[in-house]
Formats: sequence, C-alpha cells, structure tokens
Amino acid sequence: MIDKTSLRRALRARRRGFAATCPPLPAPSPLLIEALRPGVIVASYVPVGGEADPALFDAAVLAAGGQLAWPVVVDLALPITFHVAPPEAMIEGPYGLRQPVAADGGVVPDIILTPLVGFDSRCNRLGQGAGHYDRAFALWPDALRIGIAWSVQQVDDLPRDPWDVPLHMIVTEADTFLPGGPK
Repeated sequence: MIDKTSLRRALRARRRGFAATCPPLPAPSPLLIEALRPGVIVASYVPVGGEADPALFDAAVLAAGGQLAWPVVVDLALPITFHVAPPEAMIEGPYGLRQPVAADGGVVPDIILTPLVGFDSRCNRLGQGAGHYDRAFALWPDALRIGIAWSVQQVDDLPRDPWDVPLHMIVTEADTFLPGGPK
C-alpha cells in the first residue's frame, strides 16, 4: 500500500487538474436536506487548491434557516475552531485559508462539511495531514461528518491510522457514498 505522503501528492495533482474542467457538484441530497432545520449550525469551508466548492450546500443551509460557521486554523498544534461570520468578513489565514477573525471560543457544529484530499468507498478520508479535522471530529463526535470531493479523489483503499475518523457521507459530482455501501 502506498504511504500517505506520496498518495497526498498524487491526489492533490489529480484534484487540481480535474477542478479546472469539472462539472459543478449536484444540489445537496435529500439525506442532507432532511438534516437541515432552522438554527442548525453547519461548518463549511472556503475551497483552496482545487477542493470541491460547497457553495450549493451552503445555500441550502441558509435557505433552511441554518447558520454557516467557518474553520479557523491558528497553527499545527492548536485545534480547529468554527466561527459564524459573513463571507465578506473573512481574512487571510495560515496555509492560504480564508477564515473569519476568531473573536470568541467558536460554536459547536451540528454538521461538518469537510474538504479532503482522497477517500475510499467506505467513507475513509485522507486529509491534508495536519489532523485538524480528525481532532475536530473527536471534539464533536455527534456532528454529522460530510466529505465534499471530486470523483477523481477516490481510491480503492486508504491507509488508516488509529486517529483517523471516517465520515458519515461523501458527496462528489458523480455519486454519494455512505459507509457500508458497495466496496
């Protein structure tokens, strides 16, 4: 099995190439729509490096009366936090991220829309490598974890470490994956 560092390099290149010519992601599935309600807090993200754009999901959250929260990353050691802010209030953060100013302790997300580098059909996720989202998943285990990706990011089998937390669902422009689905 290929190591995570090499796999990340290959999948990032694949993702960047595909993102320039890909079709848009579909509207959120009925499974996600059912989870939306007034007051729900959904952690989203601003895509970088060819990541799939969750804009249609964000719009569905707002249409349902929910709130969007955005990740704030300070450095590799500190856990990620999520903060409610209007998109026009974003600033440049570390690693090329757009994020709100963290003026308070943040919010507890009900749903976490998650960018990723790679995934498999069992909803295992390969992230950037800093562990920010895996630590967030451990902090908020009751949050619904949804990966947003391009189909070209799928691999047959991901190497996993004990701290890697699988997702509840992964959505691409071509399909929706649930754990226990076809292998």
